[in-house]
Amino acid sequence: MLGLAGLLDQLGLLASETTPSGKLAGPLQPSSTHFPPRAKSVIWCFMYGGPSAMDLFDPKPELDRNHGKRFGKGEVMTFSGRPGPLMKSPFSFKPYGQCGQPVSEVYSKVAQHVDDIAFIKSCHIETNVHDQALFQVNSGLTRLGFPSAGSWVTYGLGSENQNLPGYIVMHDPRGMPVGGPPLWSSGFLPNSHQGTVFRLGSSPILNLTRPDGMSEKAQRRQLDLLAGINAEHQRAHPAETDLLGRIASFELAYRMQMTAPDAVDISKETGETKELYGIDKPVSRPYGTQCLMARRLVERGVRFIQLYSGGVASEWDSHDNLPTNHKLRCQETDVPIAGLLTDLKRRGLLESTLVIWGGEFGRLPMSQGGDGRDHNPHGFLMWMAGGGTKGGVSYGETDEIGFKAAADPVSINDIHATILHLLGLDHKRLTYLHNGRDFRLTDVAGNVIEKVLA
Repeated sequence: MLGLAGLLDQLGLLASETTPSGKLAGPLQPSSTHFPPRAKSVIWCFMYGGPSAMDLFDPKPELDRNHGKRFGKGEVMTFSGRPGPLMKSPFSFKPYGQCGQPVSEVYSKVAQHVDDIAFIKSCHIETNVHDQALFQVNSGLTRLGFPSAGSWVTYGLGSENQNLPGYIVMHDPRGMPVGGPPLWSSGFLPNSHQGTVFRLGSSPILNLTRPDGMSEKAQRRQLDLLAGINAEHQRAHPAETDLLGRIASFELAYRMQMTAPDAVDISKETGETKELYGIDKPVSRPYGTQCLMARRLVERGVRFIQLYSGGVASEWDSHDNLPTNHKLRCQETDVPIAGLLTDLKRRGLLESTLVIWGGEFGRLPMSQGGDGRDHNPHGFLMWMAGGGTKGGVSYGETDEIGFKAAADPVSINDIHATILHLLGLDHKRLTYLHNGRDFRLTDVAGNVIEKVLA
């Protein structure tokens, strides 16, 4: 009977504990979708600090014509002080692909994939403060304590690989984004849905390796004892979902001792593949390694992966010297992201993998500190590729200088609704009962951006 129960559990055929809305509260067993999905996994290339759309993907001729003039439309909300005059882009642009999308000279490798990309040019959020904006882009709200998008996705869908986390985060080796672990928190969802940080190298997770002198048999006996004690406590306290998450985490860590090192072992990749991702060059090696690890994890059924570009004092936050800042950030990410798109496509994975690019906000069209730009929450750009999106299209526009969303404005609720839709989830039906009411990722808003769907 024990052997049969073990086999049925591995096949996901046993009845499971559920939350008030019927979703699995413990292990990340695969769950059914609301309708046929277009994507199975998400890789989110998060450009921490606020990349400038008008200097990368959305050139504004009016800035060229009015360079050095004062903006004459009233007060401008700034983060770091009074803005300077309008500033044209320091980079040149040219059209790429059959769609003719203009792309900056500093993102020339990503530019070769524009026919696979849907550009969303009219995004906006509520704040120009980094940590609050990061919370909003990740969770839909500017406040702490709410589940991130990755947590909602694994809550709704589970994961196809029970030996790896369903939601994995890789931040810049130079440091975490401001806000830190709450950005990938599961909030009030069960703890088993929070993001797990993977690091570069042969030991992606801290403290995962079995201690010296500890045999596998002895460790298994310890875990069985803990499981028995925890199960006894759980029977007396059935509403403690945190305990369910803790029990699941012990078992997942045990299984990952064998699977995680292999999943991120890029030494098995060919030299051509490593070069494709820019791992052969120091400047692009860290982000290229993360992108290659992400592809390997998607192949193994991991549901949601976030790759942060930018750490402490090395983010896209270009209050001064934007030309140097953005050129370096592009050198770090251009080849890796282009390599990721190429590799996913040639392996037949791009159709089932949604790739997202963007930051927490954009940059103002006015100058700051001579050749920098301040934060701009009123209008910025994100793009999506693969996973059921339509390539070679643009949706929405900012005004003639890139200050505010002017046509078809897109909120972060719309972005989240679209991500869930592509994964086969109705954002209005994916709810969790907390503090007496049903919560959802999109709160009480959000519309699927139909025109970027294939």
